[in-house]
Amino acid sequence: MATLGRLPVKMLGDLVSPRALERILQDAAQARGGQLDTIDPGMLEDILKKEVFKRLQLSVPAPLAKKRVSEVLNELLKSTQERLLPNQLSSLLGLEEGARRFSLYFDWPETQRLRGVLSVARQEEKEGRDISALVQEGQNLIDTMDRRLQEGLVEQGQDLAELRATFARVQGMGGKDVRRLETLIGQIDEAQKQATLLPGEVERARNLTFNLRKALESSVVQTVENPALPTSATILDPDAQARVLALEQEHAAQQLASVEREFAALLQARPELRERHEGLRALHQAAQLTEDVVTGWREDLKAERDRLLAEQRAQLARLETELSQGQAGADTRIALDSARHLLDSGSLATDELQELQAMQTALSAGVNARAQIETQRELLDIERSARDVPGASADLAPLLADARAALARGEAVDAGLLWSVLERRMGAAAQEREDFDARADRVVQEYDTVRHLAGETTQRLGRLADTLRAQRRLGQLSAQARERYAQTLTDAEALLTEAHAEYRAAQEVTSTFGQDALSGLLDVFDFEENSLLAASPEPSSFPLTPPTPVAPTTPAVTPASLFDTLLSAPVTPPPSEMPAPTAPTESAETWTFEGSQIRQGAHTLAAQGLATLLTQATALGLHRLDMGDATHVWSARSTVPGEWRVGRAQNWTDLDEQVGAWLDTGMP
Repeated sequence: MATLGRLPVKMLGDLVSPRALERILQDAAQARGGQLDTIDPGMLEDILKKEVFKRLQLSVPAPLAKKRVSEVLNELLKSTQERLLPNQLSSLLGLEEGARRFSLYFDWPETQRLRGVLSVARQEEKEGRDISALVQEGQNLIDTMDRRLQEGLVEQGQDLAELRATFARVQGMGGKDVRRLETLIGQIDEAQKQATLLPGEVERARNLTFNLRKALESSVVQTVENPALPTSATILDPDAQARVLALEQEHAAQQLASVEREFAALLQARPELRERHEGLRALHQAAQLTEDVVTGWREDLKAERDRLLAEQRAQLARLETELSQGQAGADTRIALDSARHLLDSGSLATDELQELQAMQTALSAGVNARAQIETQRELLDIERSARDVPGASADLAPLLADARAALARGEAVDAGLLWSVLERRMGAAAQEREDFDARADRVVQEYDTVRHLAGETTQRLGRLADTLRAQRRLGQLSAQARERYAQTLTDAEALLTEAHAEYRAAQEVTSTFGQDALSGLLDVFDFEENSLLAASPEPSSFPLTPPTPVAPTTPAVTPASLFDTLLSAPVTPPPSEMPAPTAPTESAETWTFEGSQIRQGAHTLAAQGLATLLTQATALGLHRLDMGDATHVWSARSTVPGEWRVGRAQNWTDLDEQVGAWLDTGMP
C-alpha cells in the first residue's frame, strides 16, 4: 500500500483493525475507478468522509469518529502527495535509515525484526521479486518504534524534571554523590535534546537521589533528656521519619517499575510470574514493599529468563532444522532471522517462535498451507494488538485458543469475529482516551490560574502539568503509556486538591497573624533548612518505626508548602490601619500540642498553621514564643521538647491573669 494510503491506517489503527481499514480503502478506491497505490489526496479525502467515517461509527460515537477523521484530513492538508510519497516501493533507503535511527535500541523486538525484513528484502530485490509488502511491513515497524520512542521521551522528560528538582534541594550537601548526580543530569538532559533514551543513566540518577534525599531527611534529629538513661538519647524527628519511610516506599516502587520494564517479555510469556508481580504491586499499595523484596524478585526473574532463553534457543534450533527441509518463504526467513538476533542478544523471542511453530505446523499439514500460515499470522496480529487495548486480551484469550485449535484440526477460521471483539474494546479505549485528555486539559487550566503561587506543592503540580501536556500530544498509546497517563492524572488531581487546601489555610493564617508575622516566620524556615544541609550525614541505614498514623480529614499541609503559599495569600492590613475592636472582653483560649498534633483546643486552621510553627521551633531548640496580631496576643511555652501549651487573649493583661500560671507550669 502506498504511503498516502497508509496515513489513515497509521492514525486510525487504534479504532479499527488495520486490515479492515486497508480493505475499506482498497474497495473504495476501486469503486471510484482507481487503485490504492495511485490514490490522490482528493479521492482519499472523499473516502475518509464517507466510507471510513461510516465504518468508525460502528465502534465509537459519531462525534469522536468525526473528530478523528478531521485529524487525518488536517494531516493530509499539511503535506503534499510528493512529500508523503518518497519512492519507497522500489527502494529500501527509507527502511535502512529507520534501522540506523533505532540501532541503539537493539533489545527491542521491532529492531531485530526490521533487520530481518531488510535482509530478506535486499535478497528478494536482487532476485527481481516484488518487495512492496516487505517495505510496508518495515515501515509499520518503524512507526511502532517511533511511537515507543516518543512515549519513552515523555517519561524520560518527567524523570529529568524530578531529578532537577531534587538536585536543587540536595546541592548544598556537596560531596562526590552530588557531583555525580549533576553529571548524570547533564547527560540525560543532552540525550533528551537529541531525542535519545538513556534508561541506564536515569536508573543510576534515581538511586543517587534516593540516597541523598534519605541522608538529608535523616539529618533532622532531636536531643531528648531521658531520666532512665545516663546520657541524652538522639532520636529521629517523627515528621522526618515519616518522610524517610515514604521515600523508601517511593524508591521501592520505582525499582519495581524498572523490573517490570526489564522483564516485560518474560512476564508476558509467563502468566504465573505476572500474577506474582501483581502481588508485589499490591504490597506497594499497602505501603509494605521493601527494596530487598524487589531485589530478590529481580534475581528470581533473571533465573527464570535464563531458563526460558535456553528453552527457546533449543526450540529455534529444532525449527530451523525442520523448516530448512522445505522451501522457506520470505515470512519464514524474516521470523527465523529476527528470532535468532533476539536470542543472541539475550532477549526472548516468544512471538517469533510462536509464528515459526505455526508455519511449521501448517507446512507439515501440507493442505492449504499458505492459507493456514496467513490465518495464523492474522491471529498473532490480533493477539499483539490486543495487548495495548484495556481488557481486550482477556476477552480474546479463549476465542484465540478456539481458533488455533480449529486450525490444528484443519478447519477454516473466520477472524472477523475476533476483530469485532477487539474493535469494541478499541472504541471503549478511545473514549477513555478522550476522557483522559479532558481531565488533562482541566488540570493544566487550573494550574495556570495558580502557577504564580510559591510552594513545593505548586512546583510539583507544575512538573506534572508539563508531563500531561506532553502525554496529551502523544498519538496512539501503548498499554504502559496509557497506565502512566492515568497515574499522572491521579497524582496531579490530588495535588490540585492539596494546593487548594494550602491556599485556604494560608488565607486563614495571614488573616489571623498578619503579613509582618509571616515574614519573620519565613526566616525561621530558611534558617532551619540551611541547618539541615550543613548537618547532613553520609547515607546510612537505621531502624525506623513508623509513627502512629492519624487519619487526616483534609489534605496534609506541610510547613514549607503552607508558608510558601502564604507569600501569595491576601495580606491582612497592619494594626495601624485596622479599626479598634469594639467587642467585649473574651475569655482566653488555650491549646496543647504534642509534636504537630493538637491534643486539646479548637482545631481551627489558624491553630493548625501554628502547629507547623511549633514543630520548627522545637527543632531549633526554642521553648517560648510571644506573638501578636491585629486582634489578639499569643504565647507558647514548652518544658518538654515537642510538647507545647499555647494561650490567646485580646491583650497581655488578660492573657497573664487568665492562663499565665498554666502556661508557665501547666497547673491552673
